[in-house]
Amino acid sequence: MQMNQSIQLVPYTEEYKETFQTYTLPEEQVQFTAHPMELLNHAKQDPTRNPIVILADDKPVGIFSLQSGSRVQEYTTKEKSLLLTSFSINYTEQGNGYAKRALQLLPNYVGLYFPNIEEIVLAVNEKNIPAQKLYITVGFEDRGQRRMGPIGPQLVLYLPVNKASVKRYVF
Repeated sequence: MQMNQSIQLVPYTEEYKETFQTYTLPEEQVQFTAHPMELLNHAKQDPTRNPIVILADDKPVGIFSLQSGSRVQEYTTKEKSLLLTSFSINYTEQGNGYAKRALQLLPNYVGLYFPNIEEIVLAVNEKNIPAQKLYITVGFEDRGQRRMGPIGPQLVLYLPVNKASVKRYVF
């Protein structure tokens, strides 16, 4: 595992499209997340979905979406929230710590691009233990809320975005 790599979160642009067309996810992961091309197709039709690319040394290794709008209210009563969906790391890049480091960067990213947001919420299938452990490790809270997902019960997890802890980067 190379820890000295530069990990960045950047808004999706078409320059990354080719990478995501050849992206692979094993069957046992596909059941829990969307393939990046599916995520991008949804985002094209729905302006509330904001695709975000995970870069390792400027190479796309993962993707997820932060969604605003009415769908978020299915998960939380907090107005200033975003829904994290379709988080994945390309199968060939898994095991390098990219997911954890990307999630650790999330509060800063949200502070920069969505300054009014106070909370990130997500739903994770109760059978997807590796993902649950990862989300809890990086600070997501399990407040006991459950919902029915497409393939069974899901835990709803919350990450408070504390404005004081967000570093203001000047580019």
